[in-house]
Amino acid sequence: MTNPQAEELNETILNNNPAILEMLSDKGKAIFFPKKGILAQTAEAKGKKINATIGIALEEDSSPLCLNSISKNISLEPKDAFPYAPSFGKLELREQWKEMIIEKNPDLKSEISLPVVSNALTHGLSMVAYLFVNPGDKLIIPDLYWGNYNLILKNAYGAEFNTFELFKDNAFNIEGLKEELSKGKGTKVLLLNFPNNPTGYTPTEEEAREIVNAIKESARAGNNIVAIIDDAYFGLVYKEGIIKTSLFAELANLHKNILAIKLDGATKEDYAWGFRVGFITYGIKSGSKDLYEALEAKTAGAIRGNISNAPHLSQSLVLKAFTSPTYKEEKQEKYALLKKRAETVAEILENNKEYEECFTPLPFNSGYFMCVRLKEGLDGEKIRQILLEKYSTGLIAVGNLLRVAFSSCPTAQLEELFKNIYEACKEA
Repeated sequence: MTNPQAEELNETILNNNPAILEMLSDKGKAIFFPKKGILAQTAEAKGKKINATIGIALEEDSSPLCLNSISKNISLEPKDAFPYAPSFGKLELREQWKEMIIEKNPDLKSEISLPVVSNALTHGLSMVAYLFVNPGDKLIIPDLYWGNYNLILKNAYGAEFNTFELFKDNAFNIEGLKEELSKGKGTKVLLLNFPNNPTGYTPTEEEAREIVNAIKESARAGNNIVAIIDDAYFGLVYKEGIIKTSLFAELANLHKNILAIKLDGATKEDYAWGFRVGFITYGIKSGSKDLYEALEAKTAGAIRGNISNAPHLSQSLVLKAFTSPTYKEEKQEKYALLKKRAETVAEILENNKEYEECFTPLPFNSGYFMCVRLKEGLDGEKIRQILLEKYSTGLIAVGNLLRVAFSSCPTAQLEELFKNIYEACKEA
């Protein structure tokens, strides 16, 4: 039997957009953020002279009780580090991130939800799967994807992948996407990740228009579309003619049957990998405040029942950074470094055509990575082992691809890196 609080949220969603209720998984329909019980009673006691509700420890002056061996290493006020954060995330941070999404995506014309804070992208994907994926559901996804999708979506939630080749003639394979979207009728879950891990590819402006149109046509044909946009590497685009905004901006106001979900965070964008601060944001054509609040409540309920809340200290630290007067200048400096490395990789490959005897690069223009495809007869794992043992060089092998994380390789080492790959291939 569904909890009355879940039923109330479902009723709100139904009254605002019935398609979204159809999109929710069984768990998604059943989840809610508890407005009663411990959380409600704690909220009602806030500000009272005597408050013995919340399960933390306080000093005699009612400041957070903490160990000096920890607090002496933190310049933030104890109140911004030690207590629990809300399951929705720290409100000031959520509001700040929403403003930043709007600023970074001038094409975003519609109202969107207030982002809910996740424990970075992996957790955000897991919570979205909780809400929108039932066991056996088929996800539409390019064939070159982050390997952790398997654990998050297949192993944990029982999803199946309907893949299409990412590239056709060294361009985004729009025909492959259209083909997958045209199969059958009903709710379709689509997962797109740009800049793409592992390839470091982001669509051109024309390709992006074609992707958006393909999704819109599928919705017009009577399908409900859950469009999950993994924006982990958002903003790291190094060439002209490539989309510099998120597909979320177009999809969020495209059709009443297309729910766009933006997953992003400070992890890669702000080089704070271990902080584990990510965001889940919703957008749909004519989305109302009530609808978004219901989706936010379900998301926070899933988080509450999973990890309780994302770390308060990390949220406070990134919020401090976002409001720093030097923040944008610092971001530009780090962007320039990664852009230089990507350009250096392109120059090395252009100036060493002999490498094509052994491998060819896949298209890349953004993000942290690029890939080379080995010539027929060469085995990626064998090459990887030779590189480790004879050339003191580490790469990731994915079938007959080698993934190069130029983000983690000093510029001065890139020339040697690709020479080592070439020499290892000749030895294999």
